[in-house]
Amino acid sequence: MSGTLNKVMLIGHLGDEVKIHYFEGGNCIARFPLATNESYTNKQTGEKVTNTDWHNIVIRNKAAEICEKYLSKGDKIYVEGRLKNRQWQGEDGQPRYTTEVHVQDFTFLTTKANSGATQNNQTAPNVQNVAAKPVSISTETSQANNTPEQEDDLPF
Repeated sequence: MSGTLNKVMLIGHLGDEVKIHYFEGGNCIARFPLATNESYTNKQTGEKVTNTDWHNIVIRNKAAEICEKYLSKGDKIYVEGRLKNRQWQGEDGQPRYTTEVHVQDFTFLTTKANSGATQNNQTAPNVQNVAAKPVSISTETSQANNTPEQEDDLPF
């Protein structure tokens, strides 16, 4: 195979509120943790075992603002994107590393009607009216005005 592929698809629950940061020029970035679970029954003991994996989710610009407005802790979401590794120097001088999912498409799987009351009684008008139909958003159109990101120089 001559090409490569970097694609991630996750369905999980938000582990915290969406945190958004605005930059000069009007761009913004949102981050939140996403929990995915794997359950199985231990054949020796017969008990049900659940393992939770946590993923760092990154969404940019208009899609980030939509997520901040309509998502809250515990909501279920489908995200599709690519893995990116990032390195920085911690306060103690040691190098730190993280792997993030940079989202290109997402779909709300929990409607506000299902999740109960929201903060300040805000509801998504188009989400509230679709009981079984999830809302899907693509970030490709919102990223059209962005400048290209620099490629990471990672040793692997």
